[in-house]
Amino acid sequence: MKIKEAEFITSSVMESQCPKPQLPEYAFIGRSNVGKSLLTNMLTGNKKLAKVSGSPGKTITMNHFLINKTWYLVDLPGYGFAKRSKTERKKWERMIRHYILTRSNLMSLFLLIDLRHEPQKNDMEFMEWLAMSQIPFVITFTKADKLSKVNKEKNLAAYKNALLQEWAELPPYIVTSAVTGDGKEELLQYIEETNALFRL
Repeated sequence: MKIKEAEFITSSVMESQCPKPQLPEYAFIGRSNVGKSLLTNMLTGNKKLAKVSGSPGKTITMNHFLINKTWYLVDLPGYGFAKRSKTERKKWERMIRHYILTRSNLMSLFLLIDLRHEPQKNDMEFMEWLAMSQIPFVITFTKADKLSKVNKEKNLAAYKNALLQEWAELPPYIVTSAVTGDGKEELLQYIEETNALFRL
């Protein structure tokens, strides 16, 4: 798949404000500052499409982008950012979980995880919730360019080992870098194949 056109459509604070669910949809989700906006821009080839902030927790809405006029990419607010109030974090969590559970055209989530860090409790718990809720997802490791090949393999192995303590088999995963473009073809291939399954 080649992305020829990508445009910002709308920002929403609840699922009912999102565009009509008439096209397949994919969402980026992950901890604050994991690189969701950077990956959105890398995937679409437009460095100015999603606003990138140096301040974690800046994205506080669900941002819809229309790709090739045939599918949606959604940049969701990050989770786990402690500087926001507990009330705000709970509000975002309810918003995000409601969107995930009720959005009828959501084909898959890309769960972004910073490959530089050891497995995080809230990421692991979120994966478990997705599995229990029967929501398809792909683990999407980010910032692979920040690691040497040896450390990249070491950190991947640590994640696999942690997951296999709870999972019978590993969820699908893709290693990416917004800097080098690693993982772009794999992400687009997955989306193209999954789009073919979409039914209104």
